[in-house]
Amino acid sequence: MIKKKLNCVLLIDDDEPTNFYNEMLIKQAGFAEKVVAVQSGLEALDYLKSKEDGEHPRPDLIFLDINMPAMNGWEFLEEYKRLDKSQKGRIVVVMLTTSLNPDDKMRSEGIQEITDFMNKPLTKEMLKATLEKYFSEWMLEVH
Repeated sequence: MIKKKLNCVLLIDDDEPTNFYNEMLIKQAGFAEKVVAVQSGLEALDYLKSKEDGEHPRPDLIFLDINMPAMNGWEFLEEYKRLDKSQKGRIVVVMLTTSLNPDDKMRSEGIQEITDFMNKPLTKEMLKATLEKYFSEWMLEVH
């Protein structure tokens, strides 16, 4: 029984097929009211600063790619830290990357805003593990 769905999951990745795949995976699992996919850190910041019905979207979960043109994942996080609390995601930022560079994983561990670090591709099992680890108190079942 799902007690409560996540309000919003934000996907930040410059690769459109990756966003499409992740969005389908999340929608099929049925644990989020809304999935928003953007292709750059700048687009993500614009989205977080936007308002719907007078409220900022404040996603519960953000999947963030590292290697993107214009503004990479690290640069996005620098800007994200400066956002007003009312504009930030509520809980979890997961770096989702193809990077096999151990320095990236170590760097991510030193950034308070990053909750987890995973390698692409996102799978149903990874999604389930993320939900169980960070949202277990209000949701238990992923289809």
